[in-house]
Amino acid sequence: MDLDAVFLARIQFAFTVSFHIIFPSFTIGLAAFIATLLVRWRLTGEERFHRLARFWTKIFAVSFAMGVVSGIVLSYQFGTNWAGFSRATGNVLGPLIGYEVLTAFFLEASFLGVMLFGWNRVPPTLHVASAVLVAIGTSLSAFWILAANSWMQTPAGHEVRDGIAYPVDWLAIIFNPSFPYRFSHMFTAAYLTTSLVVLAVGARYLVQNRFQEEAKTMVRMGLGMVAVLAPLQLVIGDLHGLNTKEHQPAKLAAMEAHWNSNEPADFVLFALPNKAGNGNDYEVKVPIPGLASYVITHDFEGKFQGLNDFKPEDRPPILPVFFSFRVMVGMGLLMILLGLAGAYLWIRGTLFETRSYFAIAQHAWPMGFIAILAGWWVTESGRQPWLATGIIRTYDAVSPAITFNAVLTTLILFVLVYSVVFSMGTYYINRLINKGPAGAAEEASHGQPNRPLSAAEDAAREAIIGVQ
Repeated sequence: MDLDAVFLARIQFAFTVSFHIIFPSFTIGLAAFIATLLVRWRLTGEERFHRLARFWTKIFAVSFAMGVVSGIVLSYQFGTNWAGFSRATGNVLGPLIGYEVLTAFFLEASFLGVMLFGWNRVPPTLHVASAVLVAIGTSLSAFWILAANSWMQTPAGHEVRDGIAYPVDWLAIIFNPSFPYRFSHMFTAAYLTTSLVVLAVGARYLVQNRFQEEAKTMVRMGLGMVAVLAPLQLVIGDLHGLNTKEHQPAKLAAMEAHWNSNEPADFVLFALPNKAGNGNDYEVKVPIPGLASYVITHDFEGKFQGLNDFKPEDRPPILPVFFSFRVMVGMGLLMILLGLAGAYLWIRGTLFETRSYFAIAQHAWPMGFIAILAGWWVTESGRQPWLATGIIRTYDAVSPAITFNAVLTTLILFVLVYSVVFSMGTYYINRLINKGPAGAAEEASHGQPNRPLSAAEDAAREAIIGVQ
């Protein structure tokens, strides 16, 4: 691929969107976690939930702010670098993004202030409700963004006139063929990412012998989610793969580095795909013949389309898709191992006596972020050479007036600014974690006193205590 303005524009968008996706993928799950803590606090009256909610709300505020800042430039790039894409797909994608603003962003903006600053200023019930509504808002945001992205992958419910897509059926547009799988896969990934961070922070405190009560609560809640969601994600991923086989066969062929559709596919652990030679160099395979075919078709003798079925200009870039997919799967398997090992120790009653487990678990926090980044690289690189499949190609979508020097300059500036923002944000979050729930406990002691629980809340409280 030539190093031209189009290639640099792709790198620029890939950099900014990769940076941005880190924060929504964390705050989606974190908002739900904070809401859960506050609901449990209101139902049980236990202050450890309140302290933890205040502690994680501070981290949520920093992450949410960095997500907003890093996401603003994405919409500008549609106009500056990708005017052709906006023209061809704006009739469909514009309303979808508008729906996100109307339903999700307004909901978050309306109640985020109450959630962040209402601890001592509003009744506890209203504050809990605001946290729940913020969590719903972040989920709605993910819904609309994934609907838009899924439509770009597997368009439906539209018609194309003079190269421009016009909506015909909005339900078909939103619930396009890949949306259910893509949304469930990403939503589960977001909850897994947050659960791993919560588990890692709790494990870190236990290793350091700090905040024991709060740490054990975090470990139980984080580990419980990882133990359930990590195996579930494997099932969702398998269903997503079957959908990709049907609707995006070139992407699947690149993921597996599979070239010949007339023979079953072995599972390739490592290879250097050779486009010129239409094959792989330095292959390392799992010694089970037809394993990739079994994963894709559930039959060791099953066959699916290979890269040789597609013209070279219609193939995605194989190397990044192939390796990113393996990174994502590798992280997923490590999550399953971490979750099941912890669940086993928990069931045996030796979890909190097994220090070696927490020594490992405290370093597990990056796994979800790495898996999400790798998964998005598979998704977006695997869609090439199309920006919207069958509607507009990448090289046809670029703005006609952009220049190499202009894109290079802005790319360098983005890297510098984002590096500073990310470093400062990460530093501040780490300071909050080092401080721990102690500051939150001190603030909570000056908070608004609990009102007496209603009969329904008291019954729910007793039910929760009964299962703890």
